[in-house]
Amino acid sequence: MPGHELYMERCLQLAALGEGKVAPNPMVGAVLVHNHRIIGEGYHEQYGKAHAEVNCILSVKPEDKHLIPASVLYVSLEPCAHQGKTPPCTDLIIANNIPEVVIGCRDPFPLVNGKGIEKLVAAGVKVTNGICEEKCTTVNRRFFIFHTRHRPYVILKWAQSVNGIIGTPLQRLFITNEYTGRVVHKWRSRESALMLGTNTALQDNPSLTTRHWPGKNPVRIVIDMNLTLPPYLQLFDNTVSTIVFNTVRNTIEDFDTDITNGHKVWYYQVTNDVSVVQQVLHALYHLKMQSVLIEGGTKLIQSFIAENAWDEARVITNEKLYVSEGLKAPEAGDARLSFSESILSDRIDYYINTSIL
Repeated sequence: MPGHELYMERCLQLAALGEGKVAPNPMVGAVLVHNHRIIGEGYHEQYGKAHAEVNCILSVKPEDKHLIPASVLYVSLEPCAHQGKTPPCTDLIIANNIPEVVIGCRDPFPLVNGKGIEKLVAAGVKVTNGICEEKCTTVNRRFFIFHTRHRPYVILKWAQSVNGIIGTPLQRLFITNEYTGRVVHKWRSRESALMLGTNTALQDNPSLTTRHWPGKNPVRIVIDMNLTLPPYLQLFDNTVSTIVFNTVRNTIEDFDTDITNGHKVWYYQVTNDVSVVQQVLHALYHLKMQSVLIEGGTKLIQSFIAENAWDEARVITNEKLYVSEGLKAPEAGDARLSFSESILSDRIDYYINTSIL
């Protein structure tokens, strides 16, 4: 007969459908099973809307509703026990007399973190926790890093020639093909913020949007310590909110500021006497940005590597492009190759920072 793992795998498939739509909430999938038959499925579809458990129970057909009190609910993350934008899911489970709940992993969010399990157990619900736990935490790795390490999930991305050149000093070097470019825009749509440095902003003048992929535009971040970047750059076109980290000016008075409101340019002041990397991560955490994709040059990316302040690296290599001289690509250090894929001339290698696992 099917085991817990089978139904939890289905929860994970459902949870992934919410990618890029539910942050800062986690992605969650739920499945309701009666006598080894799935009678309901649901996932968290949109931030601020119904949670996975709600959508799962609502999906049960009228002729199967009498089976709910004799069914097992599988959910990839611990059900919430607090009132947020929606009511507590534990209350819904208890109200529907669901006798057993199987959970993938505990929720690290302080208002949940074990409280959902405690509430269910106190109501007489049988609870099993830790099914496919590693997979369940991985799907929400941004959420988990944010709440356990108190910083955003950091993804490094760069493109290089086959001989490891990332750019040239005098002009922009186009490395990736058109299709890989669309994949990069897909990556952007999943993250809270994008970051680059002064030199990349000045030389490439990127818009840092998701114009080649449907989805939200993340907040743009540029490190411009002395405010030397000219105002005509696309970063400052007010189509997407931009934060400029610098040592001169500050317009973010407190961390309750809604950075995404108004599509304007914000300035956040840092100092040179302590790590700029840590100051940036501290600010992004308090601004509730769960993830950042760093698309800067070697200097910026290497600064995050040097402080071991990164989680993933995505390296695009054009295997048909050789550049005789130029700027050397970063070196990732403690990294484990997770997997690779090829898109025509480009190979994409995905690395995990093993030193923080």
